[in-house]
Amino acid sequence: MENVTSSVFVGIDVAKSWLDVCIRSLSGSESAKSKFANDAAGISEICAFLAGFKPKLIVFEATGGYEALLAAGLATDGLPFVIANPRQIRDFARAIGRLAKTDAIDASVIALFAERSP
Repeated sequence: MENVTSSVFVGIDVAKSWLDVCIRSLSGSESAKSKFANDAAGISEICAFLAGFKPKLIVFEATGGYEALLAAGLATDGLPFVIANPRQIRDFARAIGRLAKTDAIDASVIALFAERSP
């Protein structure tokens, strides 16, 4: 795997059928909010899409198995990722005052969590 020097962080909200993606830079800007199917074709698309950004870190929550295909695809493509404990993400969202819940908001909070994680 090549050295990753990017300052791009990715948050992915994982659901049974969909993956909502938010890409965040260290400048604080968010861009490329996208939605992909949580199936083999969608995983191929998301991996190719994310590889172009050369992310420093991709974070998503453990969801009881819905994240397994995504984790396998990212690992196969050598993309850096962490599967976070959902409680950590919830506590982080509360701490920053983001209490609203939509898939896009969750992806945004997870991307911010990725950026601010040590």
